Amino acid sequence: MTKLIDPRALYHDADFPAQDQDPPALQTQMTPVPDCGESSYVGHGRLAGRHALVTGGDSGIGRAAAIAYAREGADVAIHFFPGEEADAEEVRQLIEAEGQKAVLLPADFRIAEAPAKVVEEAALQLGGLDLLVLNAAQQIQHATLAELPQAQVKDTFTVNIEAMFAAVRAALPHLAPGSAIVTTTSIQAFAPSSNLLDYAATKAAIANFTIGLAKQLTPQGIRVNGVAPGPIWTALQLDHGQPSEAIPKFGQDTPLGRAGMPVELAPVYVLLGSDEASYISGQIYGVTGGDAINP
Repeated sequence: MTKLIDPRALYHDADFPAQDQDPPALQTQMTPVPDCGESSYVGHGRLAGRHALVTGGDSGIGRAAAIAYAREGADVAIHFFPGEEADAEEVRQLIEAEGQKAVLLPADFRIAEAPAKVVEEAALQLGGLDLLVLNAAQQIQHATLAELPQAQVKDTFTVNIEAMFAAVRAALPHLAPGSAIVTTTSIQAFAPSSNLLDYAATKAAIANFTIGLAKQLTPQGIRVNGVAPGPIWTALQLDHGQPSEAIPKFGQDTPLGRAGMPVELAPVYVLLGSDEASYISGQIYGVTGGDAINP
């Protein structure tokens, strides 16, 4: 008999405890701690021999991708924001427990030169680079445009989208045919929240960048795709990413009635990085709890 699992009741389907953190927020201090597949993700060798860089790979969605990639047989470099070493060290241990090489690369992507340096160091320490996950992001909510500092707008665009241009430019000399690039956009690109004007605008730019870049690189045998998460329980939400009063009900307005866990995105990142997606490029995959990303 087939065993069916009701997706509405998977993971955490009740209110979250009220909480917030001062920056940089750490996954290890969240309640509940997000499930990034530390115990649950099972690999099947789909990325054996690959060399992957995951930006923002210490926690949340990037952490889930990094763990899954290691369990699928890839060596993995993770970039993380300085101050998040505790989370990054946990990921390093999980990667190495799979017998894969782990490289930790702290960097502040508000610094223009940082993304290229991270890419070059990853390629050097891994002995190559053929899988690039561009996931690092800044999200800080403000109720009105009047309250949104222009300096924050600049930083959000620098970290979320300008860094992608720099990272891909640095990676291209290392990417042979068969390589893959996966970006993280968001449902915010298609259904922006009023208190996330700068973040949502960058996510729309990432979706556009992904499709345009695919048109450039797919003829060279390099696939480019994006993932658009909905409300996912990550440290990003607690570092002023959501109003504190919104945290208990976070994600409950989705059709599935709950927030997603990072591990629920891992299979999509694996698919798009693997040869199983050999005919997929220029696409955006929504993982949203049922909300549409298309008009």
